[in-house]
Amino acid sequence: MENYLKLVRQAKCGDVDAFARLYAGIYEDMYRFALYTLRNASDAEDAVSDAVTDAFALIRKLRNEDAFKSWIFRILSNKCKDKLREYAGRNETGIEDTEEIAFDSGPEMTECIQVRKLFFELADEERLIISMHQFAGYTSREISEILHMNENTVRSKESRALRKMKQQLQ
Repeated sequence: MENYLKLVRQAKCGDVDAFARLYAGIYEDMYRFALYTLRNASDAEDAVSDAVTDAFALIRKLRNEDAFKSWIFRILSNKCKDKLREYAGRNETGIEDTEEIAFDSGPEMTECIQVRKLFFELADEERLIISMHQFAGYTSREISEILHMNENTVRSKESRALRKMKQQLQ
């Protein structure tokens, strides 16, 4: 933890290598979050790239060094929300034209594909909340702060979305 805080302090002072090390430690979580939120690999890469660029430019303004991860995910979350608004404005879904190949897959793979399909059928906000919790590891309180919602609202929306998916699986 001390090394992490040291890296954040160094990055705040303009150390590019320190920022790169911090970013390298969370890149996969950021990309996974963006991909499952946006449902498009290219847009996810763009959102992560834009978020990292903005974070690097603004890191000197980071007040709480312990909050680096939630701070950069807040930036990413805003980038994803902007992209979702773009989709809505163009009546797009963001889903890539890729076929899921399920041959020789067995029942486990078939269920996995069904869960993924159901996840992508959720409303944008539901996907965002589940992604933040399941893929980025945020608590309900952290999600509520990032999305500017009541903590109980976050928990109930996530619970309803998961229940909806479970009911459709049965």
